Amino acid sequence: MIVVNVIAESTAEDIAALKDAIHTMETKSRAEDGCIDYTFSVELNNPNVLRITEKWESMDALAVHFGVPHMAEFREAMAKHAFKSMNANFYEVTDVTPPGM
Repeated sequence: MIVVNVIAESTAEDIAALKDAIHTMETKSRAEDGCIDYTFSVELNNPNVLRITEKWESMDALAVHFGVPHMAEFREAMAKHAFKSMNANFYEVTDVTPPGM
């Protein structure tokens, strides 16, 4: 499994302006083959930080995701509300502990 963890610094206003684009991105990404989870969240203690957490069955599935139309649309929306910074980390997970352990 591939886990993607993105931390993007913006403003609360710009993040709010992206709400519809975020909703579309989550919904369409979760429907993609190979997507296990795709979630945006705003830090409770810092409303200027947006986090994106993704889980994919494989790197191939993630690579296809980068080329889908809703990714291009989301990039356009982000360009109108530019982030101050963005840091993305990709992890290959080989051992997953079941819930409750």
